Parts: sequence; C-alpha cells; structure tokens
Amino acid sequence: MSKPTTPSTYVRCLKPGMFRKLADFLDPQDAWKKIAMDIKKATGEPRYNQFHIRRFEGLLAMGKSPTIELLHDWGTTNCTVSELVDILLSNHFIAPANLLIPDSVEEDQVVRPNPSFCPQESTAVFEPERQPPSPDSTSSAISNDSATGFYNFSFSEIMRFTNNFNEKPISEGGNKLGEGGFGVVFQGCFNNKMVAVKKLSAMPDYSLQELKQQFNQEIKTMMMCKHENLVEMIGFSDEGEHLCVVCTYMSNGSLLDRLACLNGTSPLCWSRRCSIALGSACGIEYLHTNKHIHRDIKSANILLDSLLVPKISDFGLTRAAAKLTSTVFTEKVVGSTAYMAPEALRGEVTAKSDFFSFGVVLLEIISGLPPVDENREPQLLLDFKVEIEDEEMTLEECVDKKMEGWNIESVEKMYLIASQCLHDNKNRRPDIKKIKDVLEELNDTC
Repeated sequence: MSKPTTPSTYVRCLKPGMFRKLADFLDPQDAWKKIAMDIKKATGEPRYNQFHIRRFEGLLAMGKSPTIELLHDWGTTNCTVSELVDILLSNHFIAPANLLIPDSVEEDQVVRPNPSFCPQESTAVFEPERQPPSPDSTSSAISNDSATGFYNFSFSEIMRFTNNFNEKPISEGGNKLGEGGFGVVFQGCFNNKMVAVKKLSAMPDYSLQELKQQFNQEIKTMMMCKHENLVEMIGFSDEGEHLCVVCTYMSNGSLLDRLACLNGTSPLCWSRRCSIALGSACGIEYLHTNKHIHRDIKSANILLDSLLVPKISDFGLTRAAAKLTSTVFTEKVVGSTAYMAPEALRGEVTAKSDFFSFGVVLLEIISGLPPVDENREPQLLLDFKVEIEDEEMTLEECVDKKMEGWNIESVEKMYLIASQCLHDNKNRRPDIKKIKDVLEELNDTC
C-alpha cells in the first residue's frame, strides 16, 4: 500500500496522478505563474525569473503542462507538500491545497481581499468616476457630445460604415484589418474619411462587466490623453453589449507588421526605425507625465500613419495612477507575456514595467524579428539578450539583414539602452528621460 501524502512528503514524491490533478487546477488562466513567482531560494530570493517563466510557458506548444514541469523542477530542491500548500493558500487556491492535504483549510476560513476596499498603500490607483455618455434613445443615429468633442455612434451606424462588420480581410475586399485579444478591428468610412473600428468581444476569462470596465477605461484614457504619438479617438458606441471604439485610420499598420514586411511592404531603414523608437518613447513619456501606465506596450500596439509617425494604441489595460513611483497590485495578471516584466508577472502595476516592454520593442527594431517564434531558437526574443551576454551570439548577428543604413556603433547604443530596460530589477532600469536622450542622440546622428 502506498504511503499517504503528509505535509512532510517531498513534492518530488507525489504520484503522477496528483501532478495531473494539480495541473488541472493551475494550468488554466496561467495560475501556475503565481505559484512560480512565490517560490524562493534558501537565500530568500525568487527562484524563477521571467526567463524561466517563459521557458515553462513554451512547453504549452509542445503539449506539456507548465505546472507539472514547474513542480518537477522545484521538487529537485527537496521542497515539501507543506511548503506547496502554504503557497497555494497564500494565493487563495483552496481546492488544490485541500487536494494535497484534505481539510487543510475551510473555504470560509480564508480571508480574501475585498474588491471594494483599497488599502492605504494602494491609493496610487483610482477607477474613473466619469463614464462615457450613453446614447439617448431619442437622439439621432450619431450625436456629438459637445462637452467632449467625441461622436457617440449608434451601433447600427457603425454597422453601416463597416459594411456590417465584413469579416473578410481587406485584401479580399472585406473590412477586417486584424484582431487581438479583446476584439476585431475593421476599416470603415465616416465623413468621407477612413477610420478604424475596434469591436470588443467577450472572452472565456472575462465577464461582460469586466469587458465594459476595460472599454470605459480605454474611452476615458483617450478622452484625457491627446498627443501626436498616441492614436486619436473619433468616437465610440456603447449600446448594450455592443462596445466599439472608432479611431483615426493608420494606413501603414502596426510596427510589428512593418518589421515583418507584411504584404510585401519595403523594409524600414535604420534612420526610420530610430525615428519610430523616439516617437514611441515620447508617447510613453506623455502617458506617464499624465499619470497613466499603459501595461501593454508592444510592436502590435504601435501603429504607423501615412508618414510612418508612430502612434501608441490600445488603452484598455491602462491604469491611472496618482503617483507613478508607487507600486500597486492587481489580482488579474494582464498583458502580453513575451513583453512582461518580472514584477508584471506577479501582478504588480508600475510604470517601470512599460520600460521593460519597450526594451523588447527596441530589440524588435534592431533585429526585425517578432517577440516570440516557436520555430526559432531561442523562441523568445528576450533570450537573445542572454545569448549575447553569454557570447553565444554577437549583436551584429542579430541585426536585421533587410535593414539599410545602419552602423554597428549606433546599433550598439540602441541595444545598450534596450538591455538596461530589460533589467530584472525594476529599480535599475533607466527612466524615460534617459531613454529619450539616447534615442534623440541616435536620431541626430542618423
């Protein structure tokens, strides 16, 4: 007869079936990441950094469980079930804790954070009190809110100028420009001008209420923040469950697509890339100056107008902060993992995470490569930094072969600031002024 699981049982000695049951709880919604970030070395330092997290995450593409691989790896340190249960309970994962040690805690004994209560040290974040105006049922199909200057469209009007949200790609005569985690973007025509319409859609992990909160945050941010390096909002529609944001149309698409030369577009030269990097940094600086943390800086969210001027977009995850030097926490970890700083993976909300994400964008600008590619080794662009530091490859080998007009000295300057942005310790990353100074110098010499 096999021995029962006790608090002193080594994690490495758990039965395979138990590992699978734990994975069933922790694999969905990436709950295992919270466990990983709470595991410490004997010195008290975190055992796993963002590079480890992303390697575990890469196992999903191979059909493996990151939870199981994480526990197997941690198990080599002779950690016990008691330690695992403590971490599970600290993250309010009651069911898997009781699975290991039955009745180790009753659900009503666990103190959960009250979502309506904001502790003293979390006063840096506030939720918008002013909501976007709702359409008046007696109004015309389109109304212009004189107080804000933005159009309040009816859903039927947006359907009309997007050809009923034609799902065919633009290249096939449709209206679909692309899609992301929270919806689809369509091309439309309003007042004889091209516009982009983002239609938000429900997701398995997001309730309609959460989706509306994100929509309201995006609307509020775009109403408050206007800058030449931010996408401009024209209007919105919020009829019932139909949530749409209407913005100016960016004819050159995203930086991600242009670096990939999508649809046969010509490669961006080095001077143009430096200009895009500087403009993007100016957009981030403006957001931070106005006390907004973007939380999803990435090349797909940097759009390019007809003159290739960069415009930061997608403000649904933006958080307003009274003090950018403060750090607050959120229960739901959001953002694009390939760009996320170590503290962001733990649920921290800090302006310095935007700098980390921008560091990844700078690597994309240098290399012309996407942030993650399952058919590439290493798969994560972040890992190229490690390869260069370990002298497994040279910076020159990473430079985009399609790019013209570059020289190794200027590339090294951009790489150096990118590398500093990607420091694990958020307090050792450069501030936006230093980032801008380097990029301005590069633009002056290009």
